[in-house]
This record gives sequence, structure tokens and C-alpha cells, in this order.
Amino acid sequence: MPDPNRHTALDIDTLLRRRRLLMVGGKGGVGKTTVASALALRAASLERRVLLVSTDPAHSLADAFDREIGDRETDLAANLTGLEIDPDSEVDAHLERVRAQMARFAGADQRPELERQLRLSRQSPGAQEAALLERITTIIDQQDRFDLIVFDTAPTGHTLRLLSLPELMAAWSEGLLKQNRRTEQLGKVLGHLTPGRDLESPLGEPEDRELEGLDQRARALAAPLLERQRRFHRARRRLQDATDTGFVFVLTPERLPILETERAVASLGEARIPVAGMIINRVLPDEAEGAFFRARREREQRLMADIDQRLGALPRLTLPLLADDIQGRDALEAFAGRFSQPRFSQPR
Repeated sequence: MPDPNRHTALDIDTLLRRRRLLMVGGKGGVGKTTVASALALRAASLERRVLLVSTDPAHSLADAFDREIGDRETDLAANLTGLEIDPDSEVDAHLERVRAQMARFAGADQRPELERQLRLSRQSPGAQEAALLERITTIIDQQDRFDLIVFDTAPTGHTLRLLSLPELMAAWSEGLLKQNRRTEQLGKVLGHLTPGRDLESPLGEPEDRELEGLDQRARALAAPLLERQRRFHRARRRLQDATDTGFVFVLTPERLPILETERAVASLGEARIPVAGMIINRVLPDEAEGAFFRARREREQRLMADIDQRLGALPRLTLPLLADDIQGRDALEAFAGRFSQPRFSQPR
């Protein structure tokens, strides 16, 4: 049986008071959205202004609170605002911005081809993810409106890609601009989007030194690309700041969630993204009786030992398997109350 004295308990209230950005991730079906919702409610009860964001197209956040939320900021409780990002709407808005930008440079004979390419882009692989990442970085960039932002998301997917976007964007921009050699001025734009450049100058500065030497047409093309890349850099710095950001993994004592969490923790470690801890959900309570539950508990104890071996260094909180579903604000608040119960503050 795991030794409860070996591990550091995950202090939820301290985490919620000190961090400004939390990413809650885990394999599907482990209760990730429920945990993210309960964390947000708990933080709101601690007098923090909280934004709870879901990037799940299935709208599971609305299911957790048992009410409509949608792609607009919605008051869910005192100090708590909810938002469900709609990937399809994000793609449409993203492509409309591209259309407006490119239309300034396309002649009348080029417009049909531009529209065709945009239609193809709408259905291209990765279109939703790119649009979602745009929205996520924008939300992170406007964090001063809230004390804490909680993202219900998949860290090894969205977040690791977010870290590579500044460099990927530089390569994409270079390919785009190389297609147009009608003016040498456009070539100068490339130098402002190369990886590793210092992008600390204030956003929107009228005479930005990064754009000096470009003619009006090249400046109009470079300015939004440069602003975008700066925003991605700022988001990456925020995600790598252990004093500001933390990832919380949710898993159950089952083989596949354990393996996926181990891989995700390793990937985030390589990317220098801080992992605050893990919440082991749906642990069998002591009152579960009978031969079936004895067999399940023996298997669970072996899996908890496996968690110790693979993820023993992470602070943890364990939560019990409950008899009923958790749905609605009252049920979520009751569930959040378990974060401070000593019985499930350490492993079995």
C-alpha cells in the first residue's frame, strides 16, 4: 500500500490564491471538467475574480453547471464568469480577419482565388486548433480583467503547440512573403519575424522601431503579423512562469489515464511548463463493501502504487468516487468542499 507520508498534499486554496493562470487537463472521462468547475467555484469563494474557459466543442461546461453558457461571458456565481469557446465560430472569425487583411493587397482579378483559398482553409486540418489558439492567447493577454483564469483544456495538445507558434509563424510568414517579389520592401518584413528576436517593445506603438524602413504597403502587412507573434511570445512566457501559471492534471486510478498523465508531465517538463500537481479522482471510499469492491480496491491499490512510481514527485489530492453524478452549481460547490477534507487530502 502506498505510504501517505511520502507525498506532498496539493494545497488547493494556496494554489488558487497565488496563481493567476491554471490549466486543468487530463484524459477524457476522468472528471476534468467537473474538477475545473469546482476549482473555479472554490477560487470565487475566496474572493478572486475568476474566468472559467472551456475549449471543448461538446460544451461540457454547460453540462456541469446545468445551464446554457455559450461563446459569451456568462455570470455563473459571485466572482465567477464562464465562457465556452466555439471552435467553428473562431474559425469563421479568424478567416474573416484574414480576408479583410488580404483584400487590401489583392487586385480584382485575384479576389476569386483568394475566396477559393479561404474556403479550402475553412475545412483544412488544424483550422479549428489554430483559431482556438488565437483566442486562447488573446484571453491570456487580457488577464488583468480577472484575478484567475482557469482553462478546461488538453495541455499536451493545445498548450505544447502554443509554445511553438512564434517559430512556426515565422516560417509560415517567410513562405507567404516569398510568394510576392513585386517589391523588395516586403523582404524586409522577414527580418522582423525571425525566431529569437526581442519582441518586448510596446504593442501598438505608432513609430515602432521594428517597422522602420518599410514602405506603407509592407508596414500594413508586417504590423498585424508582428503583433500576433508578440502576443504568442507573451503567452509562452506566461505559461512558463511558475509563479504565475500551473497545470493541474486530473486522472483516475486506471491504467490508461496514468500512462497519459506520465507522458504529458514529461512533455511539459521538456517545455519548461510548471506542473502544480495532480488530482486523483474517483478513488473508492472505505465504506464500499462486498467481494466486488474488495477486488476493485486491491486492483486500485496496485494502480495507486504505479502512480507513486511514475508520478510520485507531484503534489496530489485524492477525491472519492461518489454515488451520484455531479451536476449543477450546488453539487459542484459541495464537491469543491472536498478539496479541504483531510480524509482525501493524501493518497490511500
